[in-house]
Amino acid sequence: MNANSHRFSRIAGTGSFLPPNRLTNDELAAQLAAQGIETSDQWIVERTGIRARHFAAAGVNSSDLGVEAAKRALAAAHCQASSIDLIIVATSTPDMVFPSTACIVQQKLGVHGCAAFDVQAVCAGFVYALTVADSMIKAGVARKALVIGAEVFSRILDFKDRTTCVLFGDGAGAVVLEASDEPGLLASALHADGRHVGILCVPGHVSGGHVLGDPLLKMDGPAVFKLAVSVLERVARDVLAKANRTEADIDWLVPHQANIRIMLSTAKKLELPTEKLVVTVHEHGNTSAASIPLALDEAVRAGKIQRGDTVMLEGVGGGFTWGAVLLDL
Repeated sequence: MNANSHRFSRIAGTGSFLPPNRLTNDELAAQLAAQGIETSDQWIVERTGIRARHFAAAGVNSSDLGVEAAKRALAAAHCQASSIDLIIVATSTPDMVFPSTACIVQQKLGVHGCAAFDVQAVCAGFVYALTVADSMIKAGVARKALVIGAEVFSRILDFKDRTTCVLFGDGAGAVVLEASDEPGLLASALHADGRHVGILCVPGHVSGGHVLGDPLLKMDGPAVFKLAVSVLERVARDVLAKANRTEADIDWLVPHQANIRIMLSTAKKLELPTEKLVVTVHEHGNTSAASIPLALDEAVRAGKIQRGDTVMLEGVGGGFTWGAVLLDL
């Protein structure tokens, strides 16, 4: 890269990984029925669009899923793990209280010395992590970053609450983000509003060797839905304005895969045809911070998203956090 040129970042490769255990709605409904909890494939599909999800086996952690996704992203970028000088993992289900899951991923990849840390913004985590990595590359702090979203949400689900336990799954997605002379990541915007902490949270923590509070996910579904639809449209338009682009410039919208109704509503508000919407929620469920890089990688490997396409990534999660990134792949 020319020393006098402007410094930008671009995605050099994508990767993803799903644990092999795929659980359909019917299979999950049968498991819940054994505990006296009623649900059905029709009930889940009508409300969410979800038909199946993947659950990690016992002993498989976020770092394990993240490492597999990272290896695929590194292969796609034609680079060695040793060339990475920054690792950021977005997760709400870390392997440990500390150290960070990023440090555990670093160790499992056999990389030593580069900066490694986690970002916690729940389902908006990958957008946050990608924006941080882009800023660090532009500042000259890093040249090649591994940005990962990895989750094992099955570990924090309340299987007595049918309104939440049917929504989530496990998985990981990753990108290699590298310094470039040409703009790749065009613009981003990050937001949070702590007034809404209570509508989506896991209100428990460890103290003195005991769990205090409730360590399982709690959600006010209608409140989350209403807030998500409003903020996603605004942040998308905000990012387009920053990049001097319009809705017509978007080739693909890759939203956080939480609920098909939220995704379709956002696309409609942006006047995007559904053909430009990348959808994986039916197969993955909501994989939180992993959902955007998972969907991005699937679309890239399917030949939908190609080099030169303009892609909008956007997510919203507990906190309440939300954000968007516009990029030229």
